[in-house]
Amino acid sequence: MVSKPWFVYLVRAANGALYCGISDDPVKRFAKHQSGKGARFFLSSPAVALVYTEACRDKSEALRQERLIKKLRKSAKECLVASAVVAYQAD
Repeated sequence: MVSKPWFVYLVRAANGALYCGISDDPVKRFAKHQSGKGARFFLSSPAVALVYTEACRDKSEALRQERLIKKLRKSAKECLVASAVVAYQAD
């Protein structure tokens, strides 16, 4: 049985901050962040763009990768964003 892939993702807030999370559907999760129901992080500055996604084998791997990314400095996270092929920005 093949498990559904999970993703680690970065979302840019209106103030420029980056939020890291995991999901099995990052685009749907981004929409939730934009609606104000995703994470308290976005209460002070709304989510404006899904700027990075990385596919993982399973939820466990996604959690490990999330922990590693959260330990990075903002400059290193910006390098990940720069390496992203496509950014998703809702209207």
